[in-house]
Amino acid sequence: LMSQGAVLRPAYIDRLRSMGYTMVHIVEEEITNLIDHATEQVIQKHCQESVRTVIDKYSYGVDAELNAIASAADNIMQDVLSQPEVLYNVSRVRDKSNSIYLHCINVSALSVLIGVKMRMQERRLKNMAVGALLHDIGLIYLPIDIQNVNIDTCDASVLKEVKRHVIHGYSAVEKESWLPMAAKDIIVNHHERIDGTGYPFRLTGEKISLETKIVSLCDEFDSLVYGHCRNKRKIRETMDYITSQAGLKFDFKVVQTFLASVAVYPIGTIVELNTGEKGIVVRQNQSLPTNPVIQLVKEMPEGMVPTGKEVDLTKNLTLIITDTVEI
Repeated sequence: LMSQGAVLRPAYIDRLRSMGYTMVHIVEEEITNLIDHATEQVIQKHCQESVRTVIDKYSYGVDAELNAIASAADNIMQDVLSQPEVLYNVSRVRDKSNSIYLHCINVSALSVLIGVKMRMQERRLKNMAVGALLHDIGLIYLPIDIQNVNIDTCDASVLKEVKRHVIHGYSAVEKESWLPMAAKDIIVNHHERIDGTGYPFRLTGEKISLETKIVSLCDEFDSLVYGHCRNKRKIRETMDYITSQAGLKFDFKVVQTFLASVAVYPIGTIVELNTGEKGIVVRQNQSLPTNPVIQLVKEMPEGMVPTGKEVDLTKNLTLIITDTVEI
């Protein structure tokens, strides 16, 4: 037995190891002291920008509706990040991997957007936002460099190791009283699928919480669109895949809300038309999602240059989007 405040001298450490202990838990009374103010501000700013980006880029709807959703989502995220324990753990992910950090912020912002659209209660939205922010925290405990892993092409042994991240993540937060059970459930179950083909427990249907179903879908979307540990796909291909899995791998109502909320051609997407012309999506048409308003552009040595002509594809039905262009 050791008294509180005792220094762990080499002899004590050797003794602990001989007894089978590989780690000790250190309780910090002021966890905020572990994060400098500048880091807090960066994380807060990133989350604010991510919420606004998701709403502006991916959402359908009139300006008033978008502003209301953005305001609600931003308030939820800021309330979540006012908790020092949440900030500390998000900061740990950021220090370990910037790509995982950005992925988690994107997934959380997108999940809140879908949750707001599904009229979830504020407490559930906050719990989901926390769980989404930390859903991949287990990746920082893997003994492999996750940034160089592609689960679509890696061998079986690496894939098996990667799949353990949900258990590592849950083990890291299991006894943390500040984290709600709904968030812990998201961390361990966000790779479950309603047909039982997911992991780690092969849960089916209603055994998976609504919050986890939402985060699962948003995680899959962001991973595919941005190539997070996956083969990168075009947004239209990703939307088609998600649509094909409605009621199979993903909850039907969640997919319906997702498809009604997230643009097939987000703002800023470069599209190619049946005339061979190219354009940049500048606005959405909620009544006809596949026919946005585009700004025609010319491909120049310095990049895509606007021609000054905007075209509403709901009014000019002779122009059809045939593909998206990666730059």
